[in-house]
Amino acid sequence: MTAIIQTIDTADGPFTILADERQRVLSSGWTADQEAIVARLSSALRPESITEGETEAAAAAHAYYAGDLAAIDTVAVTQKGTALQLAGWAALRGIEPGAPLTYTSFAARLDNPRAVRAVASICARNAPALFVPCHRVLRTDGTLGGFAWGVEVKERLLARESTPV
Repeated sequence: MTAIIQTIDTADGPFTILADERQRVLSSGWTADQEAIVARLSSALRPESITEGETEAAAAAHAYYAGDLAAIDTVAVTQKGTALQLAGWAALRGIEPGAPLTYTSFAARLDNPRAVRAVASICARNAPALFVPCHRVLRTDGTLGGFAWGVEVKERLLARESTPV
């Protein structure tokens, strides 16, 4: 597979998107370091080659930053993992902007209320950041917790999503 990579400018800094030949996002994040984006992928999804180009997801990211928070909801992504990981990543896409969940409530949403550590791992292993909004999950005490692209980016994303447009 040949993947397409594109870096765009956002209010939170450079944002790089790696998409497959069908324009499904494989990995994305707030960096211009293409190797860091590829490193987020499981070996099963690593492309044979990567070419710079335009991704369809870039338009959705621009729209999100322009205030259309729902623009990211329909961007196609592809992920490989366990059944629980796949269910978790799908459930992340159902968290409404401005209504973050705690790891505890997210685990309960997956009908596995004791799987708090597992859901934290699901968030940590989420490669298509923004499009699968793992930033919308907080520590059980309501604090931000970690984020692969920096707690400052997570804080600004949540602030953007909590402000009425």
